[in-house]
Amino acid sequence: MSLIRPFHLAVPETQLEDLRRRIAATRWPERETVEDWSQGTPLTALQDLAAYWAGKYDWRQCEERLNRFDQHLAEIDGLDIHFLHVRSPHAEAVPLILTHGWPGSVIEFMDVIGPLTDPVAHGGRADNAFHIVAPSLPGYGFSGKPSSAGWGVERIGRAWAELMRRLGYTRWFAQGGDWGAIITTVMGGQAPEGLAGIHTNMPIARPTPRDYEDPSPEVKAAREAGRRYKTFDSGYSAIQSTRPQTIGYGLVDSPVALAGWIYEKLWSWTDNGGSPLDALSMDKILDNVMLYWLPGTGASAARLYWESFGAIAKSEPVRLPAGVSTFPKEITKAPRQWAERILHDIVYWNDAPSGGHFAAWEQPDLFVAEVRACFSLMR
Repeated sequence: MSLIRPFHLAVPETQLEDLRRRIAATRWPERETVEDWSQGTPLTALQDLAAYWAGKYDWRQCEERLNRFDQHLAEIDGLDIHFLHVRSPHAEAVPLILTHGWPGSVIEFMDVIGPLTDPVAHGGRADNAFHIVAPSLPGYGFSGKPSSAGWGVERIGRAWAELMRRLGYTRWFAQGGDWGAIITTVMGGQAPEGLAGIHTNMPIARPTPRDYEDPSPEVKAAREAGRRYKTFDSGYSAIQSTRPQTIGYGLVDSPVALAGWIYEKLWSWTDNGGSPLDALSMDKILDNVMLYWLPGTGASAARLYWESFGAIAKSEPVRLPAGVSTFPKEITKAPRQWAERILHDIVYWNDAPSGGHFAAWEQPDLFVAEVRACFSLMR
């Protein structure tokens, strides 16, 4: 078997018919007893999304868009890894591996691949160019689902380094957000041959009890963000890190359960004025949901929390050059002095003016500018 095989999406129409049938057969609960999202995804919001999904959403457009990119499968350590590989037309291009998180997918990168690989066609310079590799995490999208325990962030980091080696890249960068930020940071600590620097759009930190005594406004904001997340926003994580199989039954069997589970995080984690639709269109949201629904990854994706929750506490320090871009509606905040305990050579740190947790998806232009600015210091 070839180490890397081509991959082409062609979802059978019967799967789409089954999806529409399941949506139509949904047994809906009563509406929430509040006028906001504080009890979870509101009934009306989810019914509107489901009606659009069943009646107007066109998966074939997303499928065709993904198929425009070179897609491949690479069997690494016994598991098929799905990835996009888009080479730049510019000789100056440097390889860059982009890693998504939960509840995201490679869909997050659809609008940044063009500007990153062909900057001249998008207002940039040839010396800003990258060859892009965008893998789906194990158990996510069209990657294989691990059949045994052990596929945590450390193993994924080693698999990504192996993928870049197989692609023939001898010097490359890594970037990520959410789990992608953790995996990228772990890779930086592993320092595999060829990795020349990292960038994340979610700063990773290990604060100490003494840090919380700091009265500075930056630390106060970080403390409040952490308190808010732990009190109001971390239930999904508690469930997925302890009982991913239990929640997985609903996420794999019911498209509405899956959409509701993800939609609420898009409300909570995007830079919006009260609705996820302020930040992302229904089509973009459903493109991403489909990468969980079609391959049935509700349980396998959740299992990464069981494998690696708290992994950053054990990670090795990163001595490679590192950059961080923060976005105002990120889930949590980490002052630079906290991040420096892990990232020992921060060469770039910038606070973006808008955007949330899904930086490349919400603010593709800002994301591209941040990636270019950071890695221009490491080329």
